[in-house]
Amino acid sequence: MYQGCISLGEIQCDGCHRVIPYLERYLTINEENDTEIESGKTLSYCLNCCLEKGYAHYRDERDEQILTFFPKLPE
Repeated sequence: MYQGCISLGEIQCDGCHRVIPYLERYLTINEENDTEIESGKTLSYCLNCCLEKGYAHYRDERDEQILTFFPKLPE
């Protein structure tokens, strides 16, 4: 399961190991079938790591670019 969250300043990224600053968005992932994640373990990724791993992307909506954690829709 993917959950988009907002940091309270005490969250560490499991990708780059930096502390995610206060009010920055991040993603938590808890997938039992994911090969990267041990069963029952939850990982947190900052925006940069989400973009690198393909968990987040920008989409164009109403002449703006919007960052989303939702999967890309087929065109």
